[in-house]
Parts: sequence; C-alpha cells; structure tokens
Amino acid sequence: MRGNCPEDYNISFTLKDLNLFINLSGQFSLQNLMVFRSDIKSKISKQKLKSVTIDFSGVCYLDSAAALAFVQIEKEVASQNIQCRLINLNNKSKGIFNVIHDDALLSLPFKFEKSQDGFMYNLIERRKLPSESEKSQDGFIFRLVERRGLPPQSKKSHRDFIWQIGQSSMQFATDFVNFITFIGELLVAFFYTIRHPKELRGKDVLFYIHRAGVDGLPIVAMIGLLLGLIIAFMSFLQFKMVGANIYVPSLVSFAMIKELGPLMTAILVAGRSGSAYAAEIGTMMVNEEVDALHTMGFEPIRFLAMPKVIATVIVVPILTVYADLFGVVGGMIIGITSLDLTIKTYVTQSMKTIQVFDIVTSLIKAAVFAGLISAIGCQRGFQVRSGAQDVGKFTTSAVVVAIFMIVVADSIFAIMFYYIK
Repeated sequence: MRGNCPEDYNISFTLKDLNLFINLSGQFSLQNLMVFRSDIKSKISKQKLKSVTIDFSGVCYLDSAAALAFVQIEKEVASQNIQCRLINLNNKSKGIFNVIHDDALLSLPFKFEKSQDGFMYNLIERRKLPSESEKSQDGFIFRLVERRGLPPQSKKSHRDFIWQIGQSSMQFATDFVNFITFIGELLVAFFYTIRHPKELRGKDVLFYIHRAGVDGLPIVAMIGLLLGLIIAFMSFLQFKMVGANIYVPSLVSFAMIKELGPLMTAILVAGRSGSAYAAEIGTMMVNEEVDALHTMGFEPIRFLAMPKVIATVIVVPILTVYADLFGVVGGMIIGITSLDLTIKTYVTQSMKTIQVFDIVTSLIKAAVFAGLISAIGCQRGFQVRSGAQDVGKFTTSAVVVAIFMIVVADSIFAIMFYYIK
C-alpha cells in the first residue's frame, strides 16, 4: 500500500572517486517512469564511471513497470563494463524484482478481447501513452507502456539467427545438466529404497504396473502383429525374385527381437506412460501438492518418482516380449498364407536365427529405455511451475525428449553389442 508515501519522487546523485551513488525516495511507477529513467540515464552518460550504486532505502512505492526500468538501466550500465548494484530493497521490492525474467524485457504479455464482430483478437492494453518524440527517444519504454500483443510485421525481429542458436544451445546444455542431476537424485533415492525397502509404496508400484503394463498390452500386441505382417510381406516381395522365401521367417524374427520390438514398445510407452507421468506430477506442482509433501517431510522423488520408475522398468521388458511374440505371429500369418510354409518350418527357421544373446540384449535395451522414459517424464513434471500451459508444454517435451533419447540409446547399444559379440 502507498499509505503516506509522497506522490512525487526525488533523486540525488553523489559522485566519489568515479563511483556514482544514486539515492532514491518517494514513488516510482509507470506515471513518472519516462522522466526518472531519462534523468538517471543522462547523469550516467555524462560521467566516466567505475561503478553505479542505486539506493532504494527511501523508496516507499515501486511498481513492476518501474522495476523493469531499473533492470534495464542495470543491464545498460553493465554493458558498458560499469559495475551496477541495487541496494536496500525492502521485501516488497525484492518480490517484484524476483519475478522479473529477462525475456519480460522483450516479450510482454497481452490479453484476448472479443470485438464487435464476435472474433477474439490480441488487443493492445493501453495506458498513458508517450508522445511521438518520447517514442523515438526510447523504444523499450514505448514497448513497455504500449504492450502490443501482435509483433510488428514490418520491423526486423530483435532476435537474430545467431542469438537464437546461442539461446538454443544454452537451453540444451541447461536441460542436459538438469537431467543428469535428476538421474543422480533418482539413483540416491533408489539406493535409499534398497536399504529401506519398507518405505517403498508397494500399492503405487502395482498401480503403475497395471496402468503402464496391463492396460498397454492390447496396443503393443496390435502394433507388434502389424509390424510382423508388414516386414514379412515386404521382404517376401523382394525374396521371391531370387527364390529365397525360406529366409523371410529369419528376417522377421531377427528384426523384431533385435531392434523393432524393444524400440516400438518403448515409443508406445513414452507416448502413453511418459506423458502421463509428466502431466500427473506437473498438475501436482501447479496445485502445490509437491510443496505440501516437502512441508510434511516427504521426499518427492522417493514418494512420487520411484514407484513410477520401478514399475516402468518391470513392465517394459515384459511388453517387449509380447511385441516380439506377436511380431513373429504376424510374420507367420504371411508365411502360411503367401509363402506356402508350414508352422513347423516357420518356427524352425526363426529359432535357427535367434540366439539367447539376442533375447538378453533385447531385454536389457527395453529396461534401459524404460528407465529413460520414466525418468524424463518425472523430471519434466517437476519442472512445471504454474498454469495449465506449463503442464502441456512439459508433457509434450517429455514425449519428444524421451523418443529422442530412446533412439540415441538404441544407436549406442547397436554399436556396443556389435563389438561385444
């Protein structure tokens, strides 16, 4: 509340040994933003300085627009290799500065309004607009005050191509570090669960086994069957030209058990269960249920993530076996109906190709894929901060990243098992 705060503001400048001290008092808001920002900028530009210290001890009112202006001043001063500090902020002012993100300086919010024709438009939220001369003097403040919902089509974007590459690279590196950190926390929780097995919620593990495994059997079986049919039919069209139809069972069995079975099962589980994990934990984050767990003394990773990870690691290898089995059955249908092979001949040819090593490596890959899917889903869920948009964003991210990591891991396994064998 403003209370007895004076309506005007006062700024005093003290220069000592190339160090500029700026003492603020009174109100700093959108109404006087253009004036006080111009005063401070002009004073700084006239001096050759080593540091700038802005003292907020006398400020009795500060709104978000003024806070954004001070952040912009701080960034501009820092860009000139001048140290800038904001000191003596009270708790309310600290709260305003804490919620300001760098992107807020460039990408400002807008609101939807319904026009007379019944359509929704991104309309301008107008306040007290500056004059034309003020617009030309400071484009940032004009954008801050006018808040356009639609970007100007005739002007060049402020984010050039190289800047976007740098931002994407930094985001990728940050995501990678966060994921590795989360994997470490999961391993700590896993070893803790091994030492204290009674703290693992068995009912939750059984629940996720049912939801990720039993409920996923029909779609996994259908996809496996169709893959077997497709591979057998397409290989038959090629092999019949050289009279090598007898090798179709070997190709179908090898492809399903070695690669396609675990890969397609993992992709299906990522779409079904990985997204569900991210959405579930993300919704709990929005509703502050995870904070409540912290308050009650529960560790969220052990309480929420471990049952999901353990259940997924258990069921995905089993689903992979089902996918392999139905893939072989699908190939058998084509073998019997189109290749004039008997069931015994088809099974014998399949067994000649498949070795125990292939089955074991397939199950190992499935277990690793399951760990990646569940870990990414849970980690993305914990990254949600506010709103349904965040839930949707990180749920989508969980599926995309999980599929990408599955393909990367499968490539590594293919090279590694080749040299091991």
